[in-house]
Amino acid sequence: MKVLCVIPARYASTRLPGKPLSLIAGKPMIQHVYERACQAQRPDEVVVATDNELVEQAVTAFGGKAMMTSPDHPSGTDRLAEVALQYPDVDVIVNVQGDEPMIPPAVIDDLAQCFEVDPELNMATMKVRMKEEEYDDPSAVKVVTDQSGYALYFSRSLMPYPRNKPEDYKVFKHVGIYAYRRDFLLKYAALAPTPLERAESLEQLRALENGYKIKVLESDFHGIGVDTPEDLAAVNVLFAKMQG
Repeated sequence: MKVLCVIPARYASTRLPGKPLSLIAGKPMIQHVYERACQAQRPDEVVVATDNELVEQAVTAFGGKAMMTSPDHPSGTDRLAEVALQYPDVDVIVNVQGDEPMIPPAVIDDLAQCFEVDPELNMATMKVRMKEEEYDDPSAVKVVTDQSGYALYFSRSLMPYPRNKPEDYKVFKHVGIYAYRRDFLLKYAALAPTPLERAESLEQLRALENGYKIKVLESDFHGIGVDTPEDLAAVNVLFAKMQG
């Protein structure tokens, strides 16, 4: 099974312009993500998919591989599909967000491994236990799964609602790292947006609304996705402590 790890890296960001090139401990953020992805054992190749020549130049400068993609993609999935078209011999594609500089390599390997265990699997992602202060935060996406670990629903609202709060009540946060069988990714990207997807602004609901199953692995990884200058400052503090 051939595995490709793709790191989408859009240059434009409303809250943090030039986000992929933001410095963390003296290195561009995209370099931290790339180096962590390269530490994973399962991917045969790691590539940054970008829409900006400055990002491409930065990746090339630190010895990484970058691919220029269209600046007009409406979603990360469409950008991923453009890359997939250039890799017809790949079986599985793992999509690592370019703003997760602390992503554990083992998470990438675990997602890729799912597809060897289950030859019928099309799509997989991750969840972690959610902190209570995030329950009412719409930017913290919640996920509920069945007893076999497949997603029942993703929402920005609290799920499950604790009307009768049992002792084992748990809320899980969706971690935005995905893995796809290549053929399914191309089919999925070609599907029209669906009503629930549009209502929640959550692209993964398109798969569920079309009857496809999504395997959701549980992890204890609580990273800091870098979306704002405050996030960037917090990550720099963490890296300074780790290096100190």
